[in-house]
Amino acid sequence: MAWFQQSIQLQPRRRGFHLITQEILPQFERELRTFNIGLAHFFLQHTSASLTINENADPDVRGDFESHFNRLAPENAPYFTHTLEGPDDMPAHLKSSLLGCSLTLPIQGGTLALGTWQGIYLCEHRNQGGSRHLLVTLQGE
Repeated sequence: MAWFQQSIQLQPRRRGFHLITQEILPQFERELRTFNIGLAHFFLQHTSASLTINENADPDVRGDFESHFNRLAPENAPYFTHTLEGPDDMPAHLKSSLLGCSLTLPIQGGTLALGTWQGIYLCEHRNQGGSRHLLVTLQGE
């Protein structure tokens, strides 16, 4: 059983759902190739952004995600009491909890076993979220 762990700093992004597979993969791809079978765990170290896996081809899907989640957790809801950090902060925390801050993917033959149309999204829920930190852990043989 082998292990590998690396912290990746993601580039800052505007609010929205962003395909990051090709940004992160080159940063641990050499180590990934040494695993025939295993698991890759991705942990986003933030409370106002999240991770998910979905459509990697049509950008309209990412736009529709953003539109839906903005209706699900709107800014300036009158029942929010956590408002000191701006109107986008509490909705960002809710969206992050709904989607989650981690993913676990199978490793098969030295690659992530994503489906043909699947990609990893960074879901940035703040207007000015800044750069985000992703901890990648590989485990397997």
